[in-house]
Amino acid sequence: MKKRGLDRILGRSLVHATLVGLALLWLVPTLGLLITSIRPFQDVNTSGWWTIFSSSTGAAEFQQSCASCHGANGEAIPQADLTNPELISQYPRSLQLLAALRREIDGQPHMQDVPVPEAQEAANIAVYLKRISGVEAPPRFTLSNYVDAIMGYRGTTTYLEDCVSGTQSLDLKCNLGDLLNPRGMGRAFLNSLFVTIPATILPILFAAFAAYAFAWLDFRGRHWLFAVLVGLQVVPLQMTLVPISRLYADLGLNGTFLGVWLFHTGFGMPYAIYLMRNFLGSLPRDLFESAYLDGASHWTAFTRLALPLSVPAIASLGIFQFLWVWNDLLVALVFLGGTRPVITYQISNMVTSLGAGWHLLTAAAFLSFLLPMLVFFALQRYFVRGMLAGAVKG
Repeated sequence: MKKRGLDRILGRSLVHATLVGLALLWLVPTLGLLITSIRPFQDVNTSGWWTIFSSSTGAAEFQQSCASCHGANGEAIPQADLTNPELISQYPRSLQLLAALRREIDGQPHMQDVPVPEAQEAANIAVYLKRISGVEAPPRFTLSNYVDAIMGYRGTTTYLEDCVSGTQSLDLKCNLGDLLNPRGMGRAFLNSLFVTIPATILPILFAAFAAYAFAWLDFRGRHWLFAVLVGLQVVPLQMTLVPISRLYADLGLNGTFLGVWLFHTGFGMPYAIYLMRNFLGSLPRDLFESAYLDGASHWTAFTRLALPLSVPAIASLGIFQFLWVWNDLLVALVFLGGTRPVITYQISNMVTSLGAGWHLLTAAAFLSFLLPMLVFFALQRYFVRGMLAGAVKG
């Protein structure tokens, strides 16, 4: 009995450890992405996101090299107050700071018995001195990355700083019109909504009609036709991009939202019909037979019985289709391109060809998965029920 109880405890501990490990594998990168997205770009360019849990950059080097004379706060020597911005502005770089530390004062080494810091240590000390003196003191957290990503800002400071100073880089107007800037995430977000919402509703709508027919209408060859539809799930969409693109060119659908809607509807229907048919087929047959005996038509049974009872399956399909279309890059790139950029396309444009602006990727990426997460959590109570649709009969 003791051995069985020990095995049970060990089994539960292993399960819990596995679940905690899987949660950490997802949560830690997400936490890092969130923290990086709200850090000033100066900090993003010089240190990792985990450094927010430690002291400020250069604090340790300052305490080691300077605190013994200048004090922990840098104010111990009035004539050399390290919190004085006029004094610190004379040492904007580590080279000037190192030159001052190597000079002699009254015939004595500046650093006395303390070793002169290395170049990187001096650079960190210079950053720390700018922070405590107020010469260059960016906030610890900021929303500027989100503002810059939404507005499509490509300057050397931030969108808000440029607007305050009147610089107005890259023809930005510093008003609400910048929300629809072609380089920003605002217009791309709207384009993704225009693509995703119809491309989610249409396949579910058509699949519901088809699934009801396969489940409750008796016609010749329905099982073979259903098998063909299930088999179509293995067809990769990549092999159809070229012929459909040529067809769209003949019909004038390239570069239009309608073309993307039709494409996602066609490739989303096989799985949607499969899941909906299994769910509707698992509903009690007596319920539909009673409705037919009372004079209900197939349309009445579909709208009054099938659809209300299939909400879990519809919610599951909505989650899958929404996530698939929202995160799609290939189809939108082929049929829309840069004329009507979606959010996945625009994220790649956050970084210039020279590598500048990559700190905006974190804010843009967080914006891109914020809405899918809200959709998932709003419908997650139906998710498991919909995934198990048709798994148990009777």
